[in-house]
Amino acid sequence: MGNLVFLMLTPLSYMNWFVAYVGASVIRGLIVGVGVFAVSALFTDVSFVAPLWIVTFAVTGAALMGTLGLIAGLWAEKFDQLAAFQNFVVMPMTFLSGVFYSIHSLPPFWQKVSNLNPFFYMIDGFRYGFFGASDVSPWLSLSVVGIALVLVSAVAVVLLRTGYKIRS
Repeated sequence: MGNLVFLMLTPLSYMNWFVAYVGASVIRGLIVGVGVFAVSALFTDVSFVAPLWIVTFAVTGAALMGTLGLIAGLWAEKFDQLAAFQNFVVMPMTFLSGVFYSIHSLPPFWQKVSNLNPFFYMIDGFRYGFFGASDVSPWLSLSVVGIALVLVSAVAVVLLRTGYKIRS
């Protein structure tokens, strides 16, 4: 929408922009998650096995999604391009993450593809927090999600530092 150009008028650094955008995304994601949880709790008996893991994966997952959204916002020039990012990057990663099934029910090729997907580890960490069961160790899941977050954050920070599509 062109409003990122107004960042150039502020005395904020690119790291301030990054923290502000991703921090707002995390807070918004957590508020929505708590709201969904509260409504769900009205209709079912919700229990958790490891609440700390749930909070950890909620925060890292929201930060990962917020950072991907920041990159998409910097890259896209129109709403159609934002939709393309959602449809061709986020949705396939979500559907191949084992949200609706165990990846063990997939053919071997797609299991390997799913094991390369950081969303799989994010979902598996949530699954461990709620049910105490997971396909991989929650520590491995946290490591993969953390590494993915660091890599995606590095890309976003470089784009902000260089003024990618902001200064032109």
